Amino acid sequence: MIEHLIPILAVTLAAATPLVFAGLGELVTEKSGVINLGVEGMMLIGAVAGFAGALQWGVFGGLICGALGGMLASLPFAFLTLSLGTNQSATGLALTIFGIGLSAFIGQFFVSQGLPGLQPLRIPLLASIPFLGPILFTQTFVVYLSWLAFAIVAWVLARTRWGLILRAVGESPDAAHAIGYPVIRIRYLATLFGGAMSGIGGAYLSTVYTPLWVQNMTAGRGWIAVALVVFATWKPGRLMFGAYLFGGMTILQLHAQGLGIALPSQLLAAVPYVATILVLVLISRDRKLLQQNLPASLGKPFISN
Repeated sequence: MIEHLIPILAVTLAAATPLVFAGLGELVTEKSGVINLGVEGMMLIGAVAGFAGALQWGVFGGLICGALGGMLASLPFAFLTLSLGTNQSATGLALTIFGIGLSAFIGQFFVSQGLPGLQPLRIPLLASIPFLGPILFTQTFVVYLSWLAFAIVAWVLARTRWGLILRAVGESPDAAHAIGYPVIRIRYLATLFGGAMSGIGGAYLSTVYTPLWVQNMTAGRGWIAVALVVFATWKPGRLMFGAYLFGGMTILQLHAQGLGIALPSQLLAAVPYVATILVLVLISRDRKLLQQNLPASLGKPFISN
């Protein structure tokens, strides 16, 4: 049993990595009071930009291109919502539609092309630890990069002045503006950071996880990332747990038939998304928990006088 469990858990970490990147980016964006529902579109633009970059400069270059692609995709959203005051939810949905179309158009030039992929890094000594070693310490460097991103985001939000300012802007932008903080600029930076992280998540899919370009390859992961922020009640630690939980469900549905579970493949493929809906329904019933952590100005435009 253990010999079957170890590869499943190891692949779960890899499958959850794009959710970690995109979820952390959306978490920071929402902490500033901005809700961006365009994560799916930004991930797709990051995926095609990352694949194009990886063809020229390798996986690391592809990740940088993906981050830049996601950041550029978030810029029109930031301008429309923060500078012009458009509705954030509607603009985010428009960004997703735009990202799906633009990535499909650009990606047609990369169909049937492939990348060599990325070999896992086996960390000496740690990889030899029974059970945990093969799971945690034989991953690609991008998985370790996601752990580093989590540690930095969690530390900045909880322990630094920057994190305090970001949370203040998300809770009471009028008060933050009154004491001299540039609310719009901070929200721009948070939105661009969210776009960059979503782009890295998309680039990971096209350059490492499945090193090729496939139209609409995110397959709803952007929406799951948005849902994870609510699932986590805007806390980075819970977001990481949720990402690996949903990543595990994705992998289990792939291994289900091999484990002897006789269910239609279409039903098994829907399991992660059904689980997302169920979790959100359960969490939404605890309104006290949501209100305690929900940024007070989330989704509300700010207009300086």
